[in-house]
Amino acid sequence: MANSKLNVGVIGYGMSATIFHIPFITTTPTLRLHSILQRNPSESASSAPRDHPDVRHFTSVDQFLADADLNVVVITTPPQTHFSLAQQALQAGKHILVEKPFVPSSAEANTLIDLAKEKGRLICVYQNRRWDSDFLTVQKLLADGGPLGRIVEFETHFDRFRLEKPSNWKGSLGMDQGGSALYDLGTHLIDQVYVLFGMPRGVFATLASQRDGLLSGPENPNLEPDSVTAQLSYGDGLIALVRIAVSSVEVQQPRFWVRGTKGSYRKTGLDSQEPQLKSGMKTSDANFGREGPEWNGKLTLLGEGGSVREQDHPNTEPETYSRIYELFGDALVGNRAQDVPVPASQARDVLRIIEAAKESARNRREVQLS
Repeated sequence: MANSKLNVGVIGYGMSATIFHIPFITTTPTLRLHSILQRNPSESASSAPRDHPDVRHFTSVDQFLADADLNVVVITTPPQTHFSLAQQALQAGKHILVEKPFVPSSAEANTLIDLAKEKGRLICVYQNRRWDSDFLTVQKLLADGGPLGRIVEFETHFDRFRLEKPSNWKGSLGMDQGGSALYDLGTHLIDQVYVLFGMPRGVFATLASQRDGLLSGPENPNLEPDSVTAQLSYGDGLIALVRIAVSSVEVQQPRFWVRGTKGSYRKTGLDSQEPQLKSGMKTSDANFGREGPEWNGKLTLLGEGGSVREQDHPNTEPETYSRIYELFGDALVGNRAQDVPVPASQARDVLRIIEAAKESARNRREVQLS
């Protein structure tokens, strides 16, 4: 196996597959794009056979999974399909990589974790924003001995001005199926908090539909949120605030605000990789993952005698989303579960935090997580 590439098959052929997965599969040394499952290729619009004539093409899940040459399955379909497809792929003896949100519930995550162990196969969840340049910058600032001191408040935002409801599944899928802003964007933000600080002690959340002017609670039991405010509390006094909004009118949208006993860090704007990929930029481009100096973060540090100074703090050197595929490829070659970059157990923990946020918003109280 060490001298040959692993064959990767992709289920789904929407934006996730074409923008976030296939460009990285085809540039990862240990992997080969082997097959694509697209149920209804269209000659006029989306067509995997037209775009990738040199790989195998399927319209049936059973035939796709029956291919003995297939080693790894990448699931890029909407969230309500993830559990069934992941279960079928594992039962067929394939390793899997699943788009976020992993599955709609932590119970389903546990079922897949147990099945993967039984079958001796690996699961990776596509939490690609662990490799956002601004998040990697925050990680370095918060590493042991970092300049900010002990962190007391951490804010992470995904705010936009987008009053039109999405026309795809993101605008129609309910929370019980892994839909809404809490699962779509909240998965990213909560995962980043989890990477930095681990499981919180408690969760207090308010969910809102800013488009409709509604708040979560007993009077709106079926509210599907487009906006989220979640407070994650930790035993050392740290408060992490997760914010998502669709009615935020800003020239530069807030992204991170980190406060410590010795300094603070503020950052605006979203990581550049998604818009660059959508514009057609290649992952090999020298500017991929980089942003202009006008988007530099601001680092404010406490000096001698209580003086305060602010300075530009550019992002760290980008690793880019290539890294999640490189690491997963290496884990697959050695069949080493401990080397999977985003193991299913971590995605399960993030789902537990999301479930606590839902319970908190429904009952308007803090939910404890031991």
